Amino acid sequence: MIKKLLQLTLGAFLTSAGASHLDSNRQEFLAQVPTYLPLDPDFVVVSSGVVEIALGIALITTTFFLTQYRQLIGLLVGLFFILIFPGNINQYLNQIDAFGLDTDQKRLLRLFFQPPLVIWAIWCTGAGTYLRKAFKR
Repeated sequence: MIKKLLQLTLGAFLTSAGASHLDSNRQEFLAQVPTYLPLDPDFVVVSSGVVEIALGIALITTTFFLTQYRQLIGLLVGLFFILIFPGNINQYLNQIDAFGLDTDQKRLLRLFFQPPLVIWAIWCTGAGTYLRKAFKR
């Protein structure tokens, strides 16, 4: 039951964060897009927001329905957290103020929150079991 509750919480968090990409926090997210990406920053923010919303809804849905996809969704969410990590590194290295992270110390501390998010996604969905089985083959 705890895993399901944590999966729902993570799903709600992702859905909310994704929606804020499209409206209230768009400027904050634009500040995190690495300048070396050969893509329009607004496209990156909007598309990552849409992906976050989709992943959040998928986490919520697979908690009770379509449970055969829980582990796959957990892996995708973990991968998503890994893929967006360069934005956090960019914010730290370039001393970009966004989301109240207005000191190097706060920006550095933020970097240490990403690995627990990856672990959270994998653990609460049972994706770790899926990975262990896949690597035994």
